[in-house]
Amino acid sequence: MKRIPVWIDCDTGVDDAVALLLAHALPELDIRGISVVCGNTSLENAYFNTQRINGLMGANYPVYQGAEKPLLKEVKFAVTFHGINGLGDVDLPVPENAASTDEKAWDALYACACTHPGELRLVATGPMTNLAIAFTKYPALPGLLHSVSLMGGSASVGNISPAAEFNFYTDPQAAAIVMRSGADIVMCGLDVTLQAFLTPEDLDELEASGTRVGSFTKACLLPALKGSRMYNLTGVCMHDSCPVMYLAHPELFEGEKAGVVVETRGTFTSGKSVTDLYSDKQFPFKNALVLLKVDRDRFASILKERILSIEKPEAV
Repeated sequence: MKRIPVWIDCDTGVDDAVALLLAHALPELDIRGISVVCGNTSLENAYFNTQRINGLMGANYPVYQGAEKPLLKEVKFAVTFHGINGLGDVDLPVPENAASTDEKAWDALYACACTHPGELRLVATGPMTNLAIAFTKYPALPGLLHSVSLMGGSASVGNISPAAEFNFYTDPQAAAIVMRSGADIVMCGLDVTLQAFLTPEDLDELEASGTRVGSFTKACLLPALKGSRMYNLTGVCMHDSCPVMYLAHPELFEGEKAGVVVETRGTFTSGKSVTDLYSDKQFPFKNALVLLKVDRDRFASILKERILSIEKPEAV
């Protein structure tokens, strides 16, 4: 089996951490690099959290630092769901052998895309700031990528505001650049990610496995689960695992091609992803595959199975 080369750009909070575990454990995927951006938490936290997940997985993927703030807006972290440290305030050690580099995220991403022209899948699970800088600095980059599979936006609802999803809201100018870049985009917005949840019973199953990874996954997701209950959600949504899972198991998802633009100026609509999915008036372009449905049971089953495959049960 030829593995799919993947680059992950993330703001490593709790659901990014689970997405990294999933990407590492899916045999179809070959992680070529990870870049970090501020969003759920600070750039510094995101960087060290990613190295901590590297250590938990027994991996040493290169991690590159990117933007420490959005292009224009002030940053506002998601402490309620991700804790002060971004990992649900779970304490994990930074591995002693963690690789360090001064190369910027956008430069490393472009170099990787040049090495895998037409093959590299870019997964984005945080604000799109790094991507926007990369696409602006290297105009050829969107054409070098196979696709961009991103968590962001929504065709119907908001979460950080009545109109907008968190990642697009945090840096709407960056999201707008990405959506009009000409890249082949798969948009995993709230329409689909709110369906991709783990129940409290799923978390108990992970903990009962007796693995460090299973126990960590439940522990780091507990603040997010508590926050989810405030909004009457059935479980904790694995937003960031959706664009990863889609690469290996697209059969779990349903979606439609649509025109998507991002509102950057509105007082009440900043960061809103405007689509023509439900409109008689259509945009003159279809720039994204917007995912709308997921088989929740199969999604959760594969996610749990893959996470628990990372290590054998042991005393914790």
